[in-house]
Amino acid sequence: MNKQLLKNYFSLLLLLGIFLPYHNFAQEKDGEDNPKPKLTIGGALRFNYNLSSWKPEMQERGGDFGFDVFRLAVNGSYKNLYINAEYRLYSEAFGGGFLKQGWLGYKLDDKREVQMGLVQVPFGIERYNSHNWFLNLPYYVGLEDDYDMGIRYSYKGDMFEYHAAFFKNAEELTFGNNSPASTHRYSYDVVGNNKEVNQINGKILYKPNLDAMHKVGLSAQYGGLYNIETTKTGNRYALAVHYEYKSDDWFIKAQATKAEFNPKNAPGITRNIIEMGAYGTPYEVATNFEIYNFGTAHLFYINKDFVEKIEIYNDFGYMHKRIDGFGDSYMNVLGVLINSGPVSTYIDYAAGYNHSWLGGDFDNEFSTGDPDPKWEARFNINIGYYF
Repeated sequence: MNKQLLKNYFSLLLLLGIFLPYHNFAQEKDGEDNPKPKLTIGGALRFNYNLSSWKPEMQERGGDFGFDVFRLAVNGSYKNLYINAEYRLYSEAFGGGFLKQGWLGYKLDDKREVQMGLVQVPFGIERYNSHNWFLNLPYYVGLEDDYDMGIRYSYKGDMFEYHAAFFKNAEELTFGNNSPASTHRYSYDVVGNNKEVNQINGKILYKPNLDAMHKVGLSAQYGGLYNIETTKTGNRYALAVHYEYKSDDWFIKAQATKAEFNPKNAPGITRNIIEMGAYGTPYEVATNFEIYNFGTAHLFYINKDFVEKIEIYNDFGYMHKRIDGFGDSYMNVLGVLINSGPVSTYIDYAAGYNHSWLGGDFDNEFSTGDPDPKWEARFNINIGYYF
């Protein structure tokens, strides 16, 4: 076991040592004027089986089954203040240990709050723009379930929601003068010679008063790209229109996204490609694209001894690259989520092409890609105990 992995384990032990003695600490009050702090600990342990069409040796073995992630979630509150933090420990090959999210929040009233720290970026459908374990194409280019360092304001009314945020940068782990951003993170961010800086976000949601839940929204973000070689700052932006529907047993998520990156790279280095990274590994992404994604799911209430609910879903994503010669990317995930009390099992059949996590050349599938690709598929089972 290397030093970095040992440090990650000791970090988890330290968190446990600090927080466990106070688990569910002082849930009652010493009177209305003297509330006590509350703290709860949760988490998950997950394992994963996968069988991939582009890995012949794996097919000979009948697939592989192994450790996915151990995560620790901490939620606490005192009066109008609260904290939300989640630390994840993956295998060394998938980035090891890192903080997924973590912020200090303050509730101004029942509808308004402010969060500061490693906060979810208010862009598109939150928390996930998908139903499956793989998420959808926006995630792989930093536009789904993304977390950055900054401050976020939210207003949630009966018919309208407003979200605004400022992010100084993505997760900064080195604090060096010209150090590249680390790829040891959960959400995809720009890495390599460029850094995300000074990003602003705005999102508005309209929720008509109908029998089922409908959300129609617009999202926008704009930020800088600081190049550590040229010391010049480029820019980037993303826009999205999105719709979400939820009833007792049906769910729909649809979004159209436009994004463009304009880095100030050194002479001779292409500006058609930006480097992004997560889980300890970087890859290339086209700097001008649109993404269209649509997902639907149906929930069945079983209420048997070992199965409470079954959710069947299909999520589709298409990435159109606006650069001559770059191959477009596709992704489709058909699957089922089985809920058995604290145990949740995702059974997914994920297929696509020009997708770094679905066959081909991992480095350039989201950039140049293959002009004549073939579909690859991965059968995946993820089993997790959530506590």
